Amino acid sequence: MRFLLIEDNRELALATRDRLTLDGHVVDHAADLATAQDYARTMSYDLVLLDIMLPDGDGRDFLAYLRDIRSDTPVIAVTARSEVSDKVGILDLGADDYISKPFDFAELEARCRAVLRRRAGTSSNTQRIGDVAFNRLGGTLTIENRIIELRNRELRLFELLADNPNVIFSKPKLVDRLFSFDEDVSENAIEVYVGRLRKHLAASNVSISTIRGLGYRLDIG
Repeated sequence: MRFLLIEDNRELALATRDRLTLDGHVVDHAADLATAQDYARTMSYDLVLLDIMLPDGDGRDFLAYLRDIRSDTPVIAVTARSEVSDKVGILDLGADDYISKPFDFAELEARCRAVLRRRAGTSSNTQRIGDVAFNRLGGTLTIENRIIELRNRELRLFELLADNPNVIFSKPKLVDRLFSFDEDVSENAIEVYVGRLRKHLAASNVSISTIRGLGYRLDIG
């Protein structure tokens, strides 16, 4: 998954980015509203972590901007304010959740998972896809009672395909979703991860099809 982290505290931003990167996510960091808006105009994100107090304005303005352009990207607001009215106002503006500073990283990760589950239309960490049981939290596929552990990139690629059935993803699009701006990778890397997933799925009724000239799609049956 590709996250946009909007946070002006550099130390907190780096720590948050490093923690989420360990989970296999790609994290772009913006330290102010102007940079965040530039990123949002050029990149598609699975989740936004939005600090409310920013050096060039109020994070709620960015949230309003997202909803004004009819973006349904999930947003978790990060706020130092503890008043109920502030939290209610953030949620009413269109935030999907909020977390108060200072926060524990385990709680942040759990809230991210919960928001992403809701977006995918499931309340459980385990999703049934054909005859495959996909455990997002554990990062595993279970096929014919055999548990297959996915590496981070494999997990995020399968997660992306599983959340968007019948959608064709081009190689450039997959590179954008799986790698950060500062990672120098070629589209051949996508072929490698697709190949690994195909081997994992060989004994199931789930497959990744190559749509010639367009990209890849997850198929069932």
